[in-house]
Amino acid sequence: MLTRQLKAPWPHAPKAVRQTEEKALADTTITASGGDRTNGDEPQKGPATLPSLGVAILPIVFTLGILALQLFYYGDFTPHIPLALGLAFTGLLGVLRGQTWMDIRAGVFHVIHVSMPSLAVLIVVGMLIGVWIGAGTVPTLIYYGLTLLSPAVFLPAAVVLCSVVSVSLGTSWGTVGTIGLALMGIGAGFGIPPVWTAGAVVSGSFFGDKISPLSDTTNLAPAVTGTTVFDHIRNMLPTTVPAMLIALLIYAGAGYLLMQDGQTSFEDINLITTQLDHDFRLGLVPLLPALLVLVLAVTKKPPLPALFSGVLAGGAVAILYQGAGLHDVFALAQDGYEKTTGVEQIDSLLNSGGMQSMMWTISLMLIALGFGGALERTGCLESIINAIVARVKSFAAVQISAIGASFTTNMVAGDPYISIALPGRMFAPLYRGMGYSTLNLSRALEEGGTMMSPLIPWNAGGAFVISALGLGVLDGNLRDLMYIPLSFACWLSPLIGCIYALTGLFSPRASEDERGRWDAENHEVLDLGDTALGSATQETEAAETGAETVAEDVGSRQRPH
Repeated sequence: MLTRQLKAPWPHAPKAVRQTEEKALADTTITASGGDRTNGDEPQKGPATLPSLGVAILPIVFTLGILALQLFYYGDFTPHIPLALGLAFTGLLGVLRGQTWMDIRAGVFHVIHVSMPSLAVLIVVGMLIGVWIGAGTVPTLIYYGLTLLSPAVFLPAAVVLCSVVSVSLGTSWGTVGTIGLALMGIGAGFGIPPVWTAGAVVSGSFFGDKISPLSDTTNLAPAVTGTTVFDHIRNMLPTTVPAMLIALLIYAGAGYLLMQDGQTSFEDINLITTQLDHDFRLGLVPLLPALLVLVLAVTKKPPLPALFSGVLAGGAVAILYQGAGLHDVFALAQDGYEKTTGVEQIDSLLNSGGMQSMMWTISLMLIALGFGGALERTGCLESIINAIVARVKSFAAVQISAIGASFTTNMVAGDPYISIALPGRMFAPLYRGMGYSTLNLSRALEEGGTMMSPLIPWNAGGAFVISALGLGVLDGNLRDLMYIPLSFACWLSPLIGCIYALTGLFSPRASEDERGRWDAENHEVLDLGDTALGSATQETEAAETGAETVAEDVGSRQRPH
């Protein structure tokens, strides 16, 4: 029998739910993309009452309107000021509803605080890119990629390579900023449009991140839903594997067609490889920093120190093998690699990296995270999610709503972690009340959160992808946003998840062991009462019980006496 039930309809911000789930987060050390990430110890205050749905969506509509004006009317992709105005509007709304500015400010800085490991990753990856270019690590990867890979199979090979590295490292960002950058150079040498290469890199990197037990989001999703990491990974395979297989087929076909169009110039490839061989000492030694990072990741060392070790190793190779000075290495880490070779493809690719190259993205993340924190503290996000919960009438609707809520939170809050933690805390008691395993919820959170974050340009994931891969969006080349629909694995995964929800496939009900764990761990279970969803749940359970009874009767008749 399920215990600790809440009365329907779900009251605002169930205190016990928050205490239970936040304690789970606080007690769980999450291996983040850049280090350890915890929920923090700041008390969650929030408003005395939730705003109405109409009031809750006002800041979101206002912010999206300003973003649209900036992007489509002025043709300027700099979402910083629209998001800042959205933050100010949300804060004003909270004050007008009786909250203090100090309370709202605490919510803003709380979200920024718990996201600091991600910001640290950006700084280290920026340093890593600049130093690895100067050390010859990235040029060596590009050189051998151009000489060993076939242009026709480049795109699927890029997906597989990024997947393997991302699973090993447990970080999509680290994969995008290292191997992904090298693949962008190889693709440019083959004459493949950068948006196609970027789509393949994003698909592989975030696929690997989703199923890696070292990943932050892969640990966060089961933590907020009360499941185990490896059960969570196994339950994601039915959506993740088909999405990746379909993506690989598309990339294979696209690579063949692109090469049929004759876009590959082997003269350009020879020019690039000759110039790289002239400017850098290539070979095994420049690959040692990448090998070091891979070994540290496989031995489960924290990602942030592992990546910084790669920076130090790259600096040593640059000094001892490439002939750079100590101050040159400092400049590489600070401002990136800068050199004019006369070969446009090389100059556009290698003149990048450095800590300063990430400041645009970091400033965007700070504002976007603050906006998300204000939305959460004022109760706007919670009000929207509660409105969704109150209107669903079937498991399929709940599952699709969970995916949609995670994606929407991702879009308006700008942070993939909020998109997992907040809907996870809000939906988990509902799944338990329906008698469905919360593994369904943890998979939905990853599909709408992890996989969709790189496809939202002002999200932390999307902003990082644009900066790290050197896409021209920041310079006004909005055509480079085409990487979004070309990141097939990212949006196919939630689509397949929605299909499973509608058909009932791979949608497990809670086992007796899981129900026992709910009781033992004192998890909240929502009492659906006389709601439409409660009636539907009772009918489903009655039908399943009847089917089991019939099966038992048939089995007993068939047994010999």
